[in-house]
Amino acid sequence: MLNVVFRQEESRNISENVTWGQRKRFADGKVSLPYKQFMGYEKCEDGMPKIVESQAKIVRLIYRLFLEGKTPSGIAAYMTNAEILTASGKKQWQSTTVGNMLKNEKYKGDAILQKTFTVDFLTKKKINEGEVPMYYVENSHPAVIPPETFELVQEEFKRRKTAGKYTSAINCFASRIVCGECGGFYGRKVWHSNSKYACTVWHCNKKFRKKEFCTTPHLKEETIKEAFLGAFNSLIENKAEILESYDDIIAKVTNYSNQEEECIKIDEECLAIEAVIEKLISENARFSIGQDEYNRKYESYVAKYNNLQKRLRELRSEIEMCLERLHE
Repeated sequence: MLNVVFRQEESRNISENVTWGQRKRFADGKVSLPYKQFMGYEKCEDGMPKIVESQAKIVRLIYRLFLEGKTPSGIAAYMTNAEILTASGKKQWQSTTVGNMLKNEKYKGDAILQKTFTVDFLTKKKINEGEVPMYYVENSHPAVIPPETFELVQEEFKRRKTAGKYTSAINCFASRIVCGECGGFYGRKVWHSNSKYACTVWHCNKKFRKKEFCTTPHLKEETIKEAFLGAFNSLIENKAEILESYDDIIAKVTNYSNQEEECIKIDEECLAIEAVIEKLISENARFSIGQDEYNRKYESYVAKYNNLQKRLRELRSEIEMCLERLHE
């Protein structure tokens, strides 16, 4: 009995020490990821997350598919059919996995720390509902997804939840045309598909599901396209001016010369700091320097060096995004 009690107390002490260490890191804003199960990043030598471009492309694809109209389950099916492996190397994608990726703020370079916490060494972890502090760290690591894109995805989640209806991305008009009589979505149908009279029409999906049919008419797809273009063009007052400046806009969003210049300056400054640190260490070994003064100088140089390295990672991430836009 005493042996069991001793082991439990030992487990408690280990658990409390680990928990204290984790909460100290959270309070210091230090980000750690479950890299083996988190797509898009790997652990860098300095302990910070580093983008894995081959995986980052998959994450960006998921975000693009969602904004194009696909649901998390539809994206999961697409990824499975495309034989793209999950972060843990599985062939089968789950909709919950896709949903979590689309809502994870770490993909935009921020981090919410201590989402879960350890209650005690027996009951283990639970979701943090205000029992312990949570920390939001902005720009804590390089972003895979631009913050603007991430926010668009969150707004799209809200829009779909408010609509309270199934959404589809089979066609650009799917889940977009609403019946004025019953509120159902219009669906796409092909009439006389095996004859020369074949044509594509849209009508209310609930039209033939009730005893009393909806009286809303069907619409030919060509009519819908013309109406959409007319409505879209009417919203653009300065269409000609926008089209003329299109090349200039593309040039600006894909220009990374400023980032490259700053990278060169940071590299030079880092080399200079490395030389100063080496000199400081050498002098401390040869001469009797007060350790408090030595530690103060050493930590100051190291902190400056780490800040420069963090900025360098941000700049390289921005350059990668510019190159991706350039080749889209």
